[in-house]
Amino acid sequence: MDKLFGSFATVRKSATVLAASSDNERKQALLAVAQALAAHKEEIFAENSRDLDAAKTAGIPDAILHRLAFTEEKLKSVTTGLKELSELRDPIGLTKEKRELDPGFVLEKRTFPIGVIGMIFEARPDALVQIAGLALRSGNGIILKGGKEARLTNRKLVEVIKEATLTFSFGAGWILGIESHEDVDVLLKAEGYVDLLIPRGSNAFVRHVMDNTRIPVIGHADGICATYIDSTADQDKAIPVCVDAKIQYPAACNATETFLVHKDIAPSFLPRLNAALKEKGVTIHADSSALPHMEGAVPATEKDFHTEYLALECAVKVVGSVQEAIDHIQNHGSHHTDAILTQDKAAAARFTAGVDSADVFVNCSTRFADGFRFGLGAEVGISTSKLHARGPVGLEGLMTTKWILNGDGQTVAEYSGPEGKSFHHKELAT
Repeated sequence: MDKLFGSFATVRKSATVLAASSDNERKQALLAVAQALAAHKEEIFAENSRDLDAAKTAGIPDAILHRLAFTEEKLKSVTTGLKELSELRDPIGLTKEKRELDPGFVLEKRTFPIGVIGMIFEARPDALVQIAGLALRSGNGIILKGGKEARLTNRKLVEVIKEATLTFSFGAGWILGIESHEDVDVLLKAEGYVDLLIPRGSNAFVRHVMDNTRIPVIGHADGICATYIDSTADQDKAIPVCVDAKIQYPAACNATETFLVHKDIAPSFLPRLNAALKEKGVTIHADSSALPHMEGAVPATEKDFHTEYLALECAVKVVGSVQEAIDHIQNHGSHHTDAILTQDKAAAARFTAGVDSADVFVNCSTRFADGFRFGLGAEVGISTSKLHARGPVGLEGLMTTKWILNGDGQTVAEYSGPEGKSFHHKELAT
């Protein structure tokens, strides 16, 4: 434990230097990481192949295998993401608020890195690169624990990233990979070394983290996302949106797991939805009202509407109104991402106001719930918390703030008592 705490202390020390580094140096470091990943890709692919072989032998589900694979396409995606991160404005030192308390007495609220972040995530090597890139751009140290199935790939990726940043002022100490459950237990006790924990995984795991640490935690557990097709929906547009929301990447937490269809269009829409999803190999669990309109579907149980499939599988339910759809999402969803497809602006407004989720979309796929697609420069995850960060957590979500007050000898006594000066509190442009 002492050895690991020593490693955590190294991350904190390096993170302090990283936080004070220049915008240009962090940009150049990101580009160096992208170049290094491309240069070492064959080594990375070889380690990933070993991880995949071991996972297949262990009978790991296809959804996890899909996440585990680190392909040319995923390499291209993460290196492109690193380059785009380098082009985003510096998140450090931005003025969020500014007011003049008195002439020449100015108060500012500015952004600064959180410090050291502990990230526990699923067996997705590409997520490791995205997370590391966001930490580097935002000036935060990062401690990474990926799913055990990706152990060899993650180890190689951290090695390559460390080597790429070794010659910069902050060195390679800002990033640390840990591997065992025992390491995670130590991480949860690392108050004073780690400023924020972001766990991704099952509800039970996220709850375990929250219950066993005094370090602040943000993140989400399940991604039980719903798409509601309203009675006024443009069905020609709704079908491809629904298909995309389910099959574009079914293993992702923002894939739709439940389709809610208004009763007035059920007879016409459900057969079309059924055909479109069946063509893509989707298994459909339909409630008693939907089942007659969906040939080949299987009867849904209550459990199906509480299930995050992460596969080519979904649940379908017929509802009588926008409010019934909202109520279903409230009782069965996970506050992640939910969508309405409608041509009725009043229905859209009611849905967006009534659904208590981090992301609420109108007339588009739930798969857009992503930091990269939001223009945030990738994400460390989706937060369903209502404090600090909510939705995709990109650069802004990895920043905290400080109040900076610049004076010229002012004292509180000057502003106290019946003869004291009065503040004028003038808001200034940021």
